[in-house]
Amino acid sequence: MRLEVKQRIPLKIKRMGINGEGIGFYQKTLVFVPGALKGEEVYCQITAVKRNFVEARLLKVNKASKFRVEPACEIYQACGGCQIMHLRYDKQLDFKADLLKQALKKFQPSGYEDYPILETIGMDQPSHYRAKLQFQTRSFKGKVHAGLYAENSHRLIPIQDCLVQDQTTQRIINVVADLLTKHRIPIYDERKIQGIRTVMVRRARQTGQVQLIFVTSCQVNLSKLIQDLVETFPEIVTVALNWNKQKSSDIYGERTDILWGQEAISEAVLDFEFSLSPRAFYQLNPQQTEVLYGEAVKALDLRGDEHLIDAYCGVGTIGFAFARKVQSLRGMDIIPEAIEDAKKNAARMGLTNTHYEAGKAEEIIPKWYQEGYRADALVVDPPRTGLDDKLLETILDFRPEKMVYVSCNVSTLARDLVALSRAYKVEYIQSVDMFPHTARTEAVVKLTRRDSV
Repeated sequence: MRLEVKQRIPLKIKRMGINGEGIGFYQKTLVFVPGALKGEEVYCQITAVKRNFVEARLLKVNKASKFRVEPACEIYQACGGCQIMHLRYDKQLDFKADLLKQALKKFQPSGYEDYPILETIGMDQPSHYRAKLQFQTRSFKGKVHAGLYAENSHRLIPIQDCLVQDQTTQRIINVVADLLTKHRIPIYDERKIQGIRTVMVRRARQTGQVQLIFVTSCQVNLSKLIQDLVETFPEIVTVALNWNKQKSSDIYGERTDILWGQEAISEAVLDFEFSLSPRAFYQLNPQQTEVLYGEAVKALDLRGDEHLIDAYCGVGTIGFAFARKVQSLRGMDIIPEAIEDAKKNAARMGLTNTHYEAGKAEEIIPKWYQEGYRADALVVDPPRTGLDDKLLETILDFRPEKMVYVSCNVSTLARDLVALSRAYKVEYIQSVDMFPHTARTEAVVKLTRRDSV
């Protein structure tokens, strides 16, 4: 019997998938149901029929999981920014360890069945943890709203009280939306492609300093808005404007100008301080970043005489956690502004054993080796796309003695371990919950070089 769109079916949920959805089988057909939990019996409606599976909308929970909770967020269903807020938090942590197991089973790197996967490290208070806010703006009937797009759409969901967002950044974006309305600033429209399209607000946990980026597709005058804003929020120290005239989904364009205030904000993690320019990458959850970097230091298990390469170094943050524990530290990143920040941060901390270059790791590392530099240890913290294929080849060519892989995507991590496991033994994987109530987790992987390949 072939399932059809709009058909309603009963379903028993066998497990949860990598996006937090419930998964069951109906007459041997795989069914994905967002909002359903493992062990539940539900009634759902088919929304899409694919080649090997179908997608369905949850209509009713006939038998609820004992771990189901009522989400505290009023727009939880509409927003889609969090996927598993309806699951009790301790069970969210179990789910995130299971995410790693699912990904490893799918890609099957060598010996994956025996990889030790440690219990996920969670938060005591898993709310208001996101220190960086990145909301889209749209104008409805003359009033500007800021929020996120509903899942798989360009329909804006206005957000004024996000339970996972830092409360100061949320208050600021609420005022920004009002000021954009008050000063009649042009707002982006997908037909006209003119105006403010995105606002980024980031707050440093350690210093409380705040920076903003307005992303625009055309010339705008923000002088009066900025004056009102900084009078209301004295913690704002930087306001920048980024130019993005493209019709693509990329949030930022290449050019960023400082409109008001200083070039960067100051932040701190573990025992070091650093500066963040507006476009520089830093983890969204500063509290758990302390935990994550601490686990990375533990996993690399340095003696003190190593030469360490920090690929994807950004402004240098994760590398600085190792800097005083190694003989030398070298890093690279494709964003020149981040490298400049890394150099300034290292100088400010009095680190004389560091060296940073802008460029691709797969090009810079071989150049360094040709110049005579030899790395004993490597730390990689790539974007969600994982390691570049050429970088993987480079790592396997030079094979540093030990390595730590910090991952924000279990799928690309498992994929990359297929190659890395040919030369390295996976000692363990430590999951760290950087994103409570979402179907994402961060992981620290301890790898040691095999004696023979």
